[in-house]
Formats: sequence, structure tokens, C-alpha cells
Amino acid sequence: MNRIEAHLLATDLKFAVVSTRWNHLIVDRLVEGAELAFVQHGGKTGHLDHYLVPGAYEVPLIARKLAESGQYDAVVCLGAVIKGNTDHYDFVAGGAATGSLNTSLQTGVPVAFGVLTTDTVEQALNRAGIKAGNKGGEAVMAMIETVNLLKQIPEGPI
Repeated sequence: MNRIEAHLLATDLKFAVVSTRWNHLIVDRLVEGAELAFVQHGGKTGHLDHYLVPGAYEVPLIARKLAESGQYDAVVCLGAVIKGNTDHYDFVAGGAATGSLNTSLQTGVPVAFGVLTTDTVEQALNRAGIKAGNKGGEAVMAMIETVNLLKQIPEGPI
């Protein structure tokens, strides 16, 4: 059996980060983690573009436009949706997740769903770097690996 693995090297990759203004105290930490991971893995800050959207529900549209632009190897979606006392959480989180997935599948451009979906602000802060690592950085690393793995898949018939 041939084992095909990708490396975590962002040299010459260009990524777009889409993040929300909503819950910016949490999301700003995710964005910082994303940039740090990109640079630590050989990426150049000039190859990382950051787009701000109002909230998580707007993330998929901008991610789709960026993926379709042909300018980016991957799109990283970052935000935080924190459960409240209404069903609004379910619609926003579900819409953002489904929209991001559909963008990736329909464009062929890898899209990371780094939108935190938590019950509390404390849980979100923990996932933004206080206790449980930084999910923004993890989303970037997943995209570095995915892009590099896609490059190893043969085109057309063998």
C-alpha cells in the first residue's frame, strides 16, 4: 500500500481568512493564532489576506467569492457563535457550517470551518488560546496540510 501524506509547509501558499466582527474579543485571538500558525509553517504574512464580515451568517458568501476568485489556495473561516436562550444559535451555526462546507465542495478550494460553536463565553475563550489551544491556528494547519495533499492527487485518468 502506498501511503500519501502532506507536509505542513506554507511556503508559496496564499490563504484568505474570513472572520467575524461579532464576538471580536474571541475572534481576534483566533485570527492572531491563524496568522502565527501560517508564519510558523513558512508562510509569508503578505500571502495572508484578512476579510472582516459582520457575523457568522455572512461568512459563507464571502468565503465563496474568495474561493471562486482563483486567488487563494484555501479559505479559513473564523468566528464564534455562543449559545443563547433562543433557536437563533442553531440557525446561525448550522448555516455557517453548511455554507462553508458547500463552498469547499462546489469550488474545489479547501475551506476550514474555524467558527467556534460553544455554550459559553468561557468555552469560546478557552478554544481561542487560553486553555485548549488556538482553533484559528489549528484551522490554518489543517488547510496547509489539505492544500499540500491535494497537490499530490493525480489529475485525470492514470
